[in-house]
Amino acid sequence: MMLKPTTINLDDSHVMAIVNLTPDSFYGASRHHSIDDARSTVERVVKEGATIVDIGGYSSRPGAPEVDTEEEWRRVQMGLEAVRRADCEVVVSIDTFRAEVVRRAHEEFGEFIVNDISAGEADGEMIATVAALNLPYVAMHMRGTPETMQSMTDYDDGVVAGVCNYLKHRAEELQRAGIAHKNIILDPGFGFAKSVAQNFELMRGMDALRELGYPLLIGVSRKSMIYKPLGITPEEALPGSLALAWEALRGGSAVLRVHDVAATKQIVELSKHYYR
Repeated sequence: MMLKPTTINLDDSHVMAIVNLTPDSFYGASRHHSIDDARSTVERVVKEGATIVDIGGYSSRPGAPEVDTEEEWRRVQMGLEAVRRADCEVVVSIDTFRAEVVRRAHEEFGEFIVNDISAGEADGEMIATVAALNLPYVAMHMRGTPETMQSMTDYDDGVVAGVCNYLKHRAEELQRAGIAHKNIILDPGFGFAKSVAQNFELMRGMDALRELGYPLLIGVSRKSMIYKPLGITPEEALPGSLALAWEALRGGSAVLRVHDVAATKQIVELSKHYYR
């Protein structure tokens, strides 16, 4: 049995549930170590209102160590098998920058969204692979690697202009390489090569991001831009995550990538009444 088709209306707001198959993701509750554990989570988050589940086998937290392709694939395969066994009506996303992982996943499991933190720059085969398979593609802004990115936070014209210019030109390059406009989703990369202050500046600048003309994926759930200013831990950062989820929706986010689906789904539903 293959995964469900990736057809999804991004004119609506969606909750993407984070399902990590990594031992070192920054938020411990998002880690899963077996198919049964991940399947249970998938079944729960779908009931709570997630329309997308994001399977990750490579931690991209600041300072995260390298994981080789075979180990990443082993983890991703386990997560995808968990979704298949759950047999839920949900779209799947794979959080990877490796074309080989995409090819193997497509051959064994069918369609999914590719969620690439490097926007295709970490693997020279990624863009051609996505174009050939006609898959939806999330291109995120980042500099360097998870190990080096927090030393690369200087933006000559400010972080909003820097991120917008990068994503605009990258989206144009993706289309020239054969990825259809309708298949492109942009992610400004909160927490990736950005200081806490720059993250908030970027949040305030979401109007400029929306004007690029692509659906936006926003991932701020339990990140350091919340817990560092408050002097708390990621485990204590749910209220701040929900506050920024509301701001992301106000700024035009199509997809919220989160750890806490039920609580975020309430925010999404309330926003429909507020902004209608």
